[in-house]
Amino acid sequence: MEKTLAPPEGAPALLRAHSRGSIKVEPLTCTIGAELAGVNLGDASRDDDLFAEIKALLLQYKVLFLRDQDITRAEHVAFAERFGPLEDHPVAGSDPDHPGLVRIYKDLDSAPEHYENALHTDGTWRENPSMGAVLRCVESPPVGGDTIWVNMAEAHRRLPEHIRTQIQGLRARHSIEATFGAVIPQEKRHALKAQFPDAEHPVVRTHPETGEQILFVNAFTTHFVNYHTPGNVRFGQDYAPGAGLLLNYLISQAAIPEYQVRWRWTPNSVAIWDNRSTQHYAVQDYWPAVRRMERAGIVGDRPF
Repeated sequence: MEKTLAPPEGAPALLRAHSRGSIKVEPLTCTIGAELAGVNLGDASRDDDLFAEIKALLLQYKVLFLRDQDITRAEHVAFAERFGPLEDHPVAGSDPDHPGLVRIYKDLDSAPEHYENALHTDGTWRENPSMGAVLRCVESPPVGGDTIWVNMAEAHRRLPEHIRTQIQGLRARHSIEATFGAVIPQEKRHALKAQFPDAEHPVVRTHPETGEQILFVNAFTTHFVNYHTPGNVRFGQDYAPGAGLLLNYLISQAAIPEYQVRWRWTPNSVAIWDNRSTQHYAVQDYWPAVRRMERAGIVGDRPF
């Protein structure tokens, strides 16, 4: 039974600390994110009721944070699999003993790359982008290396009304070739695109469980596919650069701090996020420190 603690006078509903069953819930911002205490994800991987409580909180807050989760890789994978099957990453690869567990290790020997420090939604280059992920910190810098998440349902809700009207029904392409594939030899890049052809998704998707409308363009999005209509284009200038300017404007909404939460990692801290309604950004400000993370990504559905 949910027990609500007395909030500060005038606090918004989302800001009220409360308990859900045995779980203590501390909202972190007005729009996204909550830290959970009094729960172990190893236990949640084996307990149906406990998992159901965590899933309900995830749908409410979009990203959940926990500290002191000294769990095994097997428990990490087992908990994530409660949401659905796990997916491999065609470039990053998975732990050989735990399929679906991607090791994101950054140290002095790591090749320089800039995929994580871009606001993005995982796997939108797939026909079925990720449903979400469970990310555990193995080793963190003494300072730096935070991750930011963004509420893209709020970003859509607060768009100007005429923009919301204009983009309803628009569709866009998302590409792995233009991102992860850009630095590999041409033959391998073409093979990667053959394996994962550019995916087409609605610019505004509907969350399959909450019904929310979500702004669904990000760093993987290359262009609109159905913009060039008489209603949008009078002259060539309306299409190029008009369509590109609109896309850039939409992508830029994720950079608005009012839609964000920022998490500082410590070893054995965990983030669980709903990839359908969020974007995230891993801040790469910690060199020459080491940052080692392990992520279990969950197979999603086709956006509509």
